[in-house]
Amino acid sequence: MVDLLVRSFDDDPVSNFVFSGDRRRRLGLHSFFTTQIRRQYLNFGHVYTTADFGGAAVWGPPTRHRQGLKELFELLPTAPFLVGTRMIRALQLLTEIDALHPKEPHWYLATLGTEPDRQGIGIGSALLTARLAQIDEEGMPAYLESSKERNVPLYARFGFEVIDEFRSRPGSPPLWRMWREPRVPEL
Repeated sequence: MVDLLVRSFDDDPVSNFVFSGDRRRRLGLHSFFTTQIRRQYLNFGHVYTTADFGGAAVWGPPTRHRQGLKELFELLPTAPFLVGTRMIRALQLLTEIDALHPKEPHWYLATLGTEPDRQGIGIGSALLTARLAQIDEEGMPAYLESSKERNVPLYARFGFEVIDEFRSRPGSPPLWRMWREPRVPEL
């Protein structure tokens, strides 16, 4: 699953902003996703993949309380792949995004990725459909940050609305913060 996510995020604007060079970016992404899944989300039981590992989704439940400083320390294994000012960029970005994270209870889509050669055929949509149906049954909202503008319309089809377009500082890539109110299941 980690390898799938590394391939999926290889062209990600934020990944290219914080990691220098192809090899360093891939190693850094591998470290980041390994930590994210194993230390931050897997224990909550909301890490999903397709049977053939064509796509994966990592969700944080409303009961998962964010611990910004602790989570930053958990990401320390990724630090060797950040060089010089890129480490400062990454820490600044993570800290700022954490501060903007909504405080009210919600489901958080931390990561959604699809094999690059299989994007656009409905794998990500299938992962979203299944999980959002359960979230709607709970009557809970959902939140995400999209680092790719081309994904904003996908999320909008599922009811996510852009809260704002966030830039950490001039020259940094934008992130689209998106919120989704629960939908009432049709009878």
